[in-house]
Amino acid sequence: MNILCRCGTTIESNKKKSVKMKYNKYTAIDFFCGGGGMTCGLRQAGIDVIAGVDFDKEAKYTYEINNPGSIFVEANIRELEEEYFEKRLSVQRNDDNLILVGCSPCQFYSIINTSREKSKASKDLLLEFQRFIKYYNPGYVLVENVPGIITNKYSVLPEFLSFLKDYGYIYIKKDIIDMSYYGVPQSRRRFSLIASRVRTVSLPVKEKKQAILADYIGVWNGFAKISAGYKDSTDLNHTTAGLSDINLRRLAKTKKDGGNRLDWKDDPTLQLNCFKDKDESFKDTFGRMWWNRPAPTITTKFYSISNGRFAHPEEDRGISLREGATLQTFPKNYIFKTNSIAATAKLIGNAVPCEYARRLGEIIIKN
Repeated sequence: MNILCRCGTTIESNKKKSVKMKYNKYTAIDFFCGGGGMTCGLRQAGIDVIAGVDFDKEAKYTYEINNPGSIFVEANIRELEEEYFEKRLSVQRNDDNLILVGCSPCQFYSIINTSREKSKASKDLLLEFQRFIKYYNPGYVLVENVPGIITNKYSVLPEFLSFLKDYGYIYIKKDIIDMSYYGVPQSRRRFSLIASRVRTVSLPVKEKKQAILADYIGVWNGFAKISAGYKDSTDLNHTTAGLSDINLRRLAKTKKDGGNRLDWKDDPTLQLNCFKDKDESFKDTFGRMWWNRPAPTITTKFYSISNGRFAHPEEDRGISLREGATLQTFPKNYIFKTNSIAATAKLIGNAVPCEYARRLGEIIIKN
């Protein structure tokens, strides 16, 4: 009998045999793993993810319950010794089949308006990841980040790329990709890099058509109609944030399937002072998604309609936690256990979409 675990890895089992994970020869360590989007996708591809590393203790349960056999290492990478995985998990150095993944937090390079002081801590994390590449000399390196890591004048990316070349990673492919052309139904532009010292590599093949919202959410995809503030006590977590009376009135006047705040700009009881005479600014705020287009980038604030175009195309509410996770291509049975909507949304929004991670993993396996 075959069993399919949450992240899609096949387990071979019968009454006489012990449960055994079916993996190929490749292993990986997922740095900055969060709730496990990259880990899940790599496991779906058949790669044995030995461990995920993150300092967010709230991610531990979600990571481990969905990725059995992958150990969550709760640690600040700045304080983690290079020898840790060698001593604790018997990871071998100079292993041609070892993959190190470094999708570090991207606040410093993001265009989203965050405090520069608060985000400064994320600036050099790629160089901390570099320490482990230097020590273990893996066959492959994967990096994902926001496009700003290329354009920001203070970026450490040039230094990181020079390091890779100096240490024998002569096969490098990198690009800015729009994940809607890689099986992810959102306009999520990201810097993606795959490097190898073993053989030539490539990024996943871009598809001709974008993935769109209607193929992933909606009642026809198993998402029941709900109201703002609905709390789902099941593992599906089709939970959505509550809305004030005035925001419910605003959504009621917002056109279905792509409407935005301009639909009620002339109503003095609904218009916000900060938007008066600013019809060309922040038009996505309070906006509805379109059925026949990709969703906008799923951020850590996707549960809030005042933080972007995160309202449901038809229903008068923001998208639910499960809808956000589905747009990030997490399996529907992927369990998120935290203490709040905001904490769950953080795990979802910060994740590397599982489907893109799966395609990266398959590139390594099939090349």
